[in-house]
Amino acid sequence: MAPILLQTGLTLAPAIVVLLVLAVAIITVYSAVEIVNAYEKRALTVFGDYRKLLEPGINFVPPFVNKTYTFDMRTQTLDVPRQEAITRDNSPVTADAVVYIRVMDAKKAFLEVEDYTRAVSNLAQTTLRAVLGDMELDDTLSKRQEINGRIRKELDEPTDEWGIRVESVEVREVNPSPDVQQAMEQQTSAERSRRAMILEAQGERRSAVESAEGQKQSNIIRAQGEKQSQILEAQGDAVSTVLRAKSAESMGERAVIDKGMETLESIGQGESTTFVLPQELSSMLGRYGKHLTGSDVREDGHDLESLDFDDDTRELIGLDDIDEILNEIDEDAELDIEAMEQKAEAIKTGEATGNIQDPDDVIAEMDQPDRSSATSDGTATSNAETEELESEPN
Repeated sequence: MAPILLQTGLTLAPAIVVLLVLAVAIITVYSAVEIVNAYEKRALTVFGDYRKLLEPGINFVPPFVNKTYTFDMRTQTLDVPRQEAITRDNSPVTADAVVYIRVMDAKKAFLEVEDYTRAVSNLAQTTLRAVLGDMELDDTLSKRQEINGRIRKELDEPTDEWGIRVESVEVREVNPSPDVQQAMEQQTSAERSRRAMILEAQGERRSAVESAEGQKQSNIIRAQGEKQSQILEAQGDAVSTVLRAKSAESMGERAVIDKGMETLESIGQGESTTFVLPQELSSMLGRYGKHLTGSDVREDGHDLESLDFDDDTRELIGLDDIDEILNEIDEDAELDIEAMEQKAEAIKTGEATGNIQDPDDVIAEMDQPDRSSATSDGTATSNAETEELESEPN
């Protein structure tokens, strides 16, 4: 039995040796080959001594005595934890940021700093607190780009020595303390109320100015119309009076002529064949012929214009000047309706404000330090506004 076992052992020994040799060979090859990804670089050390950087692809290294350290060459994102800081005007704020970095020199990142990601993160935290502490509260809330630029500038110099480039810094949030936020909300509400009051006052002033301007134009038109009506009424009364006088004169002449004709009729009924007529009676007959025919008879080469107004009468009642007077009234009363409509449209759309100031300008003037001394006399300010209204074009 013993010889059989010895013979079997001698038969298996070469196979075990072959398997051991094969295993050692596989392990040796595996240890001697390093496959580096395209976005990586690896630092190689042999017996603890730095040798070189392994490039992407297949690299052969001394087996069993090597050690590699991987560096990601892509842009990496580091979250900066929320930091508390006190601004220059003693207001507490909290802020957090994001830093984008990239390994530019893997050798420096391996030899000059233990853990570059943690080092950059800690440096960004302290820099963020320092930058916020050097600014006032309003600047920390409004000048976000300035904060980003200052943090990046502070990080550039130390990270260059580590072979790291800071590509960008973005502050995500800057929040004041709850008490400061409440005070800011109250301030904003008060500012909006003040602006609303100024806008309302400006609107009332504009409405008053436009109402006064419209009332003025209405009064002018009404006064011109009354003036024209009175002149026309006076002229009509004068013409009516003269016409009534002329009519009475004409009716008197008609009565005298009728009486003369009756006398002639009685004379004609007498027995005498010879009649002596005075010259005045022949003139009356001519006038009577005019009344009968409706036309004037000529005497000494001139028409008898007994029904027309003579020069003295026309000058007395102003017939020759009435057209000129009416034209002057029309010129005085004439208004540029199109210009008024354009002005009204401009006021409606807010383009024409006249001397009405913009609310932002009013607020800026109120915020000026020397305004209180310049307008300490309320009467002077009121008078200036009154003169401003009076100086507006009619």
